[in-house]
Amino acid sequence: AGATVLIGVVRWRMVLEVQGLHLSMLRTTEISFVAHFFNSFLLGSTGGDLMKAFYAARETHHKKTEAVTTVFVDRLIGLWTMLFFAAAMMLPNLDLLWKYDRFGAAALLILGMFGACSVILVLAFWGGVSKMWPAARHYLRKIPRAEVFERSLGACRQFGPHRAFLWKSFLLSTGLNAIVVLQALALAKGLGLALSPKAMFMIVPVIICISALPVTPSGLGVRENLFVLMLAAPEVYLAGSEVAPMTRCLSLSLLMFAGSLFWSVVGGVVYLCLRDTQHLKEIAEAEPVVE
Repeated sequence: AGATVLIGVVRWRMVLEVQGLHLSMLRTTEISFVAHFFNSFLLGSTGGDLMKAFYAARETHHKKTEAVTTVFVDRLIGLWTMLFFAAAMMLPNLDLLWKYDRFGAAALLILGMFGACSVILVLAFWGGVSKMWPAARHYLRKIPRAEVFERSLGACRQFGPHRAFLWKSFLLSTGLNAIVVLQALALAKGLGLALSPKAMFMIVPVIICISALPVTPSGLGVRENLFVLMLAAPEVYLAGSEVAPMTRCLSLSLLMFAGSLFWSVVGGVVYLCLRDTQHLKEIAEAEPVVE
């Protein structure tokens, strides 16, 4: 669970570098841990991005909009890769999708999210709306704070031409997704669940993507119900293994959340230290210099 946080730090730092924002590894890690702390109780699993954007904007005086945009881009790349991962793993698990309505419904939702996320990613990185609809730019300038929105779009456009960055971030995110699934398989083994890795490489990303929707704090309840529903299918288990009781499937979900929650507690400690440090720094800057 800690490895996924650190991989996320490396990816976000790569995004910052494209915008010419050179934060140290230590500072990027501090902000990321604070965001992880707020993710543990805000809606969905992306609520901490607001705090991440807040701290990122404070790190620069001339590129505040670009700093906030990096948080959006980092989340967009991570979510798109996870949705792609889940959609790709549906192919070797088509029997589950056809046999069970709950798997089919989840697959349709994931494919819908993947399509919408792909459209947003293409428009953000490469644009094209103003070419198809010339009047779009005119109407864009009429919305409140249009200059900020235009500057954000300009910042997003910088990522499109960076193919090396896109490939590196995609591969890094794919590795992160694989680690999350391996974590689930390790916990399942500890609970005595003989789960099929092929099925889990689809189920875990699907559950994570749906839990990311802002329905409940940190996706709590949504994630647990999905684990119980999906692990009730006999085909999810290795040949010759019995279907596990619902309580054990629920335990798997809660243990995965507990792993994340542990690092949220670490993030909470970082936040308290960071807040005190920033407060003292602001007081020092506000005090007049006595010669």
